[in-house]
Amino acid sequence: MTPDSARALSATTIVPGAGGGPVLALAEPLSFWGGYDAAAGVIIEPRHPQCGQGLAGRVLLMARAKGSSSSSSVLAEAIRNGTGPAAIVMRDRDLIVALGCIVAGELYGIDVPIALADEAPWRTLSALPAGTPLQVEAGAHGCRILY
Repeated sequence: MTPDSARALSATTIVPGAGGGPVLALAEPLSFWGGYDAAAGVIIEPRHPQCGQGLAGRVLLMARAKGSSSSSSVLAEAIRNGTGPAAIVMRDRDLIVALGCIVAGELYGIDVPIALADEAPWRTLSALPAGTPLQVEAGAHGCRILY
């Protein structure tokens, strides 16, 4: 994607940083605690539609999360291991997911941005084909998602 060919959507910064990769839109919420293997880097929740999919280097499009407060530690560990997402775009705010990314940034120096998309940008992102390259640029004064 070149700057001239990119289209941009506005979002709200939840966790600052920049990250990009192919998009993976989750069909259902995910709990990192018990639902994601931070060592192998794959979704392991047997009933999840994307069970077996990896998140490493991807932009995770996840409307909402579910599960335990321990999800933040699993997400932080995945980020440390290099098996976590490069960026996360959510529809609903989630303190637990944000905490995992904040902790990874503070402890390991690895920034994984989280963007919060309103309804119209969410619809646009949700309609993108799997694997479409996205770039999330989340700063203190705004956030944009390039595709």
